[in-house]
Amino acid sequence: MAGPVGEALIMTAFGLGVAIPAVLAYNSFARANRLVIAQIDGFAHDLHALLAEPAATTAAQAGTASR
Repeated sequence: MAGPVGEALIMTAFGLGVAIPAVLAYNSFARANRLVIAQIDGFAHDLHALLAEPAATTAAQAGTASR
């Protein structure tokens, strides 16, 4: 291949050589981000359950103590 067609094919190959690793890196960072978000979400759920439980228990005890 000679001329502009050959040059276009070479530039396309270079473009793919840059784009493919970039997409792989993006996918790995996105997956790691999803895992961290899942861990934070689980922690937030556990923390809410821990902090909400004593309030519910205290309210129940207050209700039985006033009777």
